[in-house]
Amino acid sequence: MRPDRLRCSLLHLLPLAFILTTGCEAPPAAPATPPFTPVADVKELMEMVIDPAADVVWESVGAIITAEGTEEIFPKDDGEWATVRNSALVLAESGNLLMLGERAKGEGPWMIMSQALVEAGRIAFEAAEAKDADAIFMVGGDIYSACETCHVLYWYDEDGAIPSTGSATPAATTSSILPETVRASTQ
Repeated sequence: MRPDRLRCSLLHLLPLAFILTTGCEAPPAAPATPPFTPVADVKELMEMVIDPAADVVWESVGAIITAEGTEEIFPKDDGEWATVRNSALVLAESGNLLMLGERAKGEGPWMIMSQALVEAGRIAFEAAEAKDADAIFMVGGDIYSACETCHVLYWYDEDGAIPSTGSATPAATTSSILPETVRASTQ
């Protein structure tokens, strides 16, 4: 056989050799399950982490109107802004904690509302970083909506009462406060 003919034959075999060798690779290993060990249940997380952080954000801005005039409430120095920023970040990350392990209540509304808390906390964090009191005030409503929507579906009883206290809340008696994406996923 002539050398150029042999070379030509070998060149034709290279693609076949490539296909055969790449097809023999082992499939990638499945990712290991992260070693998460949640310690707090949802109620403890709400009472000890989420509610205190939300209160810091909500109480950091506002106005008190009296006969003498209006008193604007907002963080006055870097330390107060840092407290708001830290609490906003706690809220954002708490939304992630609510989607973890046995805390998660399925893939529907619970996840949507937990993600809404993550997003509202992220926006509040960015507003605190920018020292934007108006933005903190506005995102406070989004934080409230994420919290209250979840409470309507998962915490209040059918009469709109908080099970542990029996006190009624008018917002819980109607599904009209639920965002459209949540209403659709509960039907």
